[in-house]
Amino acid sequence: MTLVLAEGKQFSLQPTGSYAVVAITKHGVELARNLHSTFPQTDLFYMTKFERGDETERNITLFEGNVRMLLPSLFQSYKGIVMIISLGAVVRMIAPLLKDKKTDPAVVVIDDKGNHVISVLSGHLGGANELTKELADHLNATPVITTASDVQKTIPVDLFGRKFGWVWDSAEKLTPVSASVVNEEPVAIVQESGERNWWNYNKPLPSHLTVYETMEEAIHAKPKAALLVTHRLLSNEEQQLLHNGVLYRPKVIALGIGCNRGTSLDEIEQVIQKTLEELKFSIKSVKAICSIDLKKDEEGLVALAKKYQWDFTYYTPEQLNSVNIETPSDTVFKYTGAYAVSEPAARLYSGADSLVITKKKSGNVTLSVALISH
Repeated sequence: MTLVLAEGKQFSLQPTGSYAVVAITKHGVELARNLHSTFPQTDLFYMTKFERGDETERNITLFEGNVRMLLPSLFQSYKGIVMIISLGAVVRMIAPLLKDKKTDPAVVVIDDKGNHVISVLSGHLGGANELTKELADHLNATPVITTASDVQKTIPVDLFGRKFGWVWDSAEKLTPVSASVVNEEPVAIVQESGERNWWNYNKPLPSHLTVYETMEEAIHAKPKAALLVTHRLLSNEEQQLLHNGVLYRPKVIALGIGCNRGTSLDEIEQVIQKTLEELKFSIKSVKAICSIDLKKDEEGLVALAKKYQWDFTYYTPEQLNSVNIETPSDTVFKYTGAYAVSEPAARLYSGADSLVITKKKSGNVTLSVALISH
């Protein structure tokens, strides 16, 4: 395919990979073609004057005109853009397209000889720093990363726990808390739940980062900033730590669910929301819903999992019956072949010895709540 670039014209692209590789020079095209053939998930774009004749066969897109006019379409279509173009030119070209770090794609620049790979835009949230390291390893080049937390090998506040699926309650304090971390101000870390192996460096935790056992201890220490990891809703007193703090929600809640056939998404959702509010648990910490395999096509459950992007795991009656439960039901067994659904499903998924809620019946829904321990 050949694109004729024109001012103000948007192109409908159909990506086959996650990353676009763009080149505009003879040596850059050679490097880009090698990268395209060996680095996964890349789509290649270069100028028609460097056409080799095998572009259609290799699914390479050619273009005529100023590459700057191609960039709006690439920004909308790809997770990351790798540009084998001078850094200054790239900065000028992408400047009008920038929105914010939560939505801008990763942009990485490689020099014409492949000596340096430079993280330019969306280093953390967009993944440019990680992509830079991968490309540099692939090309045996030098990675250039200027993000302070990476250079100092400390906690990247905006990525803390991301590999485990942790999410922030709010992004409001990411920037000032990041500043406290990299400027070596006293920072409190309190973790009540979630994965514990988040420190990935071959050195001790920096002395200005202190792990406290409880929120109360952290409040008493009066840190400049705080990183809080919990599935709980904070009390009014604990919320003072969020004056300059970030609250992370680890994925630690498993919901075992049984329901009558045809139970609506709204009814199931309302039971879950009310139950979690009563427990003072955050719905953002839910990892999965679990049930019996008879319910794998239950529309309300399928829609719920899709809406919240939760895992939806189901078990056979034999698997459910292998779990010791508190209140087996002959009636449930008669209709499902299992003596219970929500309780053993939650136990199987979470591996928990005891449940937060063993079984709660509300209308057409039966709910069990478990915490996944790490």
